[in-house]
Amino acid sequence: MTHRIVVLGAGYAGAYVAGTLARRLSPADTEITVVNAEPHFVERLRLHQLAAGQVIEARKLTDVFAGTGVRLRLARVTAVDPERQVVDVADAHGGGELAYDTLLYALGSAVADHGVPGVAEHAFHVTTRPAALRLRERLDGLGAGGRVLVVGDGLTGIETATELAESRPNLSVALVARGELGARLSAGARGHLRRACDRLGVTVLEHTCVEAVEATRVRCADGTIVASDATVWAAGFAVNPIAAASGLEVTGNGQIIVDRTMRSVSHQNVYAAGDSAHAIGDNGLPMPMSCASAGFTGMRAMKAIVGRLTGREVNGTKLRYVGNHISLGRRDGILQPVDGEARARPAYVGGRTAARIKLGILRMSLWTIAHPTFRLPARRHRLAIEQPKALK
Repeated sequence: MTHRIVVLGAGYAGAYVAGTLARRLSPADTEITVVNAEPHFVERLRLHQLAAGQVIEARKLTDVFAGTGVRLRLARVTAVDPERQVVDVADAHGGGELAYDTLLYALGSAVADHGVPGVAEHAFHVTTRPAALRLRERLDGLGAGGRVLVVGDGLTGIETATELAESRPNLSVALVARGELGARLSAGARGHLRRACDRLGVTVLEHTCVEAVEATRVRCADGTIVASDATVWAAGFAVNPIAAASGLEVTGNGQIIVDRTMRSVSHQNVYAAGDSAHAIGDNGLPMPMSCASAGFTGMRAMKAIVGRLTGREVNGTKLRYVGNHISLGRRDGILQPVDGEARARPAYVGGRTAARIKLGILRMSLWTIAHPTFRLPARRHRLAIEQPKALK
């Protein structure tokens, strides 16, 4: 009996797990299907560069999975029924149902508007490739002195503001920070960030809360009005509501609650990885939404699935969050290590060295995704179960 593995989402977590499972499991008794709405692998960590006007290649998923035996279904996931073990999808042909024996849920996250009026109608964002291209088109149409306002001082907001300021020096770029800029960084790294913003001409509005976005301005909680020709919303992320609607056990924000092997605590043939998973790290804290977390949780899910299906020991993978890697344009950056409590350590790496390290991490992530057949073993593992529901 062929064991059907369905992977929902082909981002950093889903694409890695699908390609690696194809490398580890024998095609004689496994069938792996990836469901993704877009035909390309999206380097989400570089979408702010795309919006700034840089050329960022979009690798076709058919090329990514070429030679692996992985089946690609270009469709949008509309529902998951873990009791019937089926996924509902919609595509250009109307869609249908996909049955599974093992499911990996890796649908990631999207921009969160937090209920702020006008975000959906007037703001831009950089969480998808089409959205980044829409922002780029808008910026292309602005004349010298055009005003760009980036809302949110997390990693995405900082990287977006500094990238736009460096790539488009004819524009006026401002960054809205809810508290102190770089509050989660060490004192040295905060100073480096401020100097980078000053060098690039980024105006920082600290201790500012945006309560409404309009076509050409934003309104702040203190009554301040800030003019903006293009408002970029980078004030947080939200997970897809499909998991919560499916009956899987989730947190209040909709992340799937998993055990240490990334298996759903409520449905044992469902695994989650990346932003969709509520995984507790080795420090006892939830893993943050990040590419690094996608790598760690994806690796652990892959090892657990292979181990359980083949009767081998489920090998663990450390779930550690070691720090933040922040690009400040193409020639500057910050690497901020954190301690076991996720607090910034005093030491940090900045400047060109940090920028080169960040670029190396991005290239290695892409290489890992794009070469799933690297060192393909001559003999892949056969399954050690007779019935799909025999998983333990």
